Amino acid sequence: MTRKIRIAIAGVGNCASSLIQGIEYYRRHGSGTPEGSLGLMHWDIQGYTPAGIDVVAAIDIDRRKVGKPLHTAIFQKPNCTKTIVPDMPASAVVVQAGPLLDGLSPHMEGYDEDKVFLPCDTPAADIEKLLKESGAEILLNYLPVGSQKATEYYARCCLNAGVSLINCMPVFIVSDPAWAKQFTERGIPAVGDDVKAQLGATIVHRTLARLFDDRGVRLDRTYQLNTGGNTDFLNMLNHDRLRSKRISKTEAVQSQLRIPLEQDNIHIGPSDYVPWQKDNKVCFLRMEGRGFGGVPLHIELRLSVEDSPNSGGVAIDAIRCCKVARDRKVAGPLHPVCAYTMKHPPKQMPDNEARLLIEQFIAGRA
Repeated sequence: MTRKIRIAIAGVGNCASSLIQGIEYYRRHGSGTPEGSLGLMHWDIQGYTPAGIDVVAAIDIDRRKVGKPLHTAIFQKPNCTKTIVPDMPASAVVVQAGPLLDGLSPHMEGYDEDKVFLPCDTPAADIEKLLKESGAEILLNYLPVGSQKATEYYARCCLNAGVSLINCMPVFIVSDPAWAKQFTERGIPAVGDDVKAQLGATIVHRTLARLFDDRGVRLDRTYQLNTGGNTDFLNMLNHDRLRSKRISKTEAVQSQLRIPLEQDNIHIGPSDYVPWQKDNKVCFLRMEGRGFGGVPLHIELRLSVEDSPNSGGVAIDAIRCCKVARDRKVAGPLHPVCAYTMKHPPKQMPDNEARLLIEQFIAGRA
């Protein structure tokens, strides 16, 4: 029998919907089928497969989701990601109300209700109690970009409940030395911050930046412009909420260069909200450099991906590695796991090095 992992999710949006549907997809398609290994970096991690992940608690602030069973809530507006499993089995988990705090940007008022969060009037649940009573071992944070206070609140709940945090969004918790120290002192492993896509804008940009450096081409300037039509892109129209996101994505690329670019020569970040794109994200990438003899060259690339499923395979690996760390009594940030699965880990490293280290970690050699 596959080994079990009990997780809680804060934020039942598109990413949570894709992850939950994906877990069911792999339950139905075993490792012996072509579909069973499709889209996964690892089928088995120390006896843990995707099929062994059980969602035991879910939290949101939207009145269309709070109070509903999880298998229904993941398909409620404003979720708009592609359906992976249309006939999801019934779930006994009912979505609980979380505290609003700064999880909702005021600029969303006035938009079509199908595209924005609609805060509920239900009093917030006791999150620490919920985590303890549900038996959750790991909490995935899928709150909107810019939710600094809300993310810190959930991090504190994890510390008090003895639950690991996988911080999938760009508020710096696991990469913050003060928070990292608290998880280490409490004996709790953690992974963060800001989940990478399986094959998305950041990982492609990082890989090309490393290729420039490795092949002796001087990168002079670059941009990465992204558009999308999900609630995340609408939320990020408020540029006050974007600071940590831009830092996360920019440092992810700069870390691959021996000589970092001047601030004016690198621009990375969400650019605009295009409603009809829904959960489709389009990246426009340009890199300008000089090669042999100072002769110029440039790359232009257009990448189109479904944003939320693109992070699901990475999240599934982060969950299972975090559980392995709990089994081994490892505490604090899991550096190889963070470096391979997150844009803003405590320690940046090249992806090929991080992959080697995560394989060693899984095997128990790191």
